[in-house]
Amino acid sequence: MGLTHDGARGLQVESVALEDIAERFGTPCYVYSRLALTAAYVGYRNALQAHGLGDRALVCYAVKANSNLAILNLFARLGAGFDIVSGGELARVLAAGGSADKIVFSGVGKSREEMRAALEAGIHCFNVESTGELEQLNEVAGSLDRRAPVSLRVNPDVDAKTHPYISTGLKTAKFGVAFDQAFDTYRRAASLPHLAVKGIDCHIGSQLLDPAPAAEAADKVLGLVDRLAATGIVLEHIDLGGGMGIQYRREEPAPATADYLAPMLVKFASRRESLIFEPGRSLVGNAGLLLTRVQVLKPGAEKHFAVVDAAMNDMMRPALYDAWHDIVPVATVGAGAAAMPYEIVGPVCESGDFLGHDRSLALQEGDLLAILSAGAYGMAMASNYNSRPRAAEVMVDGDAMHLIRRRENVAELFALESVLP
Repeated sequence: MGLTHDGARGLQVESVALEDIAERFGTPCYVYSRLALTAAYVGYRNALQAHGLGDRALVCYAVKANSNLAILNLFARLGAGFDIVSGGELARVLAAGGSADKIVFSGVGKSREEMRAALEAGIHCFNVESTGELEQLNEVAGSLDRRAPVSLRVNPDVDAKTHPYISTGLKTAKFGVAFDQAFDTYRRAASLPHLAVKGIDCHIGSQLLDPAPAAEAADKVLGLVDRLAATGIVLEHIDLGGGMGIQYRREEPAPATADYLAPMLVKFASRRESLIFEPGRSLVGNAGLLLTRVQVLKPGAEKHFAVVDAAMNDMMRPALYDAWHDIVPVATVGAGAAAMPYEIVGPVCESGDFLGHDRSLALQEGDLLAILSAGAYGMAMASNYNSRPRAAEVMVDGDAMHLIRRRENVAELFALESVLP
């Protein structure tokens, strides 16, 4: 995210020192860079234009990665569409200024109420994931005297070679319509009076670093598209999902956006269909960090612990996936302390409450740490476990810092509850 080091004030994002953010807004605090968010989106746009696809491709940001209104608004201003998975995300996108006709609605369990709200808003397309959903959506659209635009999310049974929790394209996944059933399901969709078959969708997983599985899935999808066209079911768009990975470890770089997309984009130069992509992590992941302060250093016989004020409720990924995030001191390394291997842990009452294992750091109590690559699935997955208020969120824009979500207070955590009479 373009971190630089100022000798006097330590690490800074764009032109703002992290120390100044901590002093003004406290910790833990999520910090995002407007410049980095913009650059990530422009990377997709430039890659599409380089292949002559800029005027027939839509980049739909996957809202689940980070749903803060300011981030959604920024992408809407840049021209992005949005990939949503709930009625709540639909409401967020519309509140942030997103265009309904640039929204695709994914997810395996859409309720009838969510279908109705999306139809009334006039979204671009529903990515349908089962025959049962097709029938329900047809009924809901009929009750509104409308035709629902639909794509089928087809499961190509391609191994994404990623963590099993975020691999979605195998036969064992809950997502999508099985590839060998997709042709017949399309024929059923085309026969339903209140559905308009518009496209096809495919998403095989997240944190993908090798473009080969996505290119393989694209080949299978194109074969099905051509088979459907031969029977008179002509699709308008092909949605290749998202999933491109980011760099979490300094020594393990991720592919450039253009390099990752190229094996897929070359297949579409001579085709008529428009394209949709659904990136999430690759747009926001490296554009954010979690700022936290060391509360206490706790040396032990076998392990040394640095207890910080952020915890698993603020950043779930390490506990959930054993995910790695680089953790760096905000001030100059080695200022008055010797480097030691630390377990970076939070105050939550769980042994699984850790943010990093065996990190060699020179620390003193009160030091600030930056947990990097935290823009995706950080605040979006945060909870109030142990009755902990969720963190503040700040957007840096050049030399300005904007509070885009204030810190919760304890009273708000139980404001919706009541005691028995």
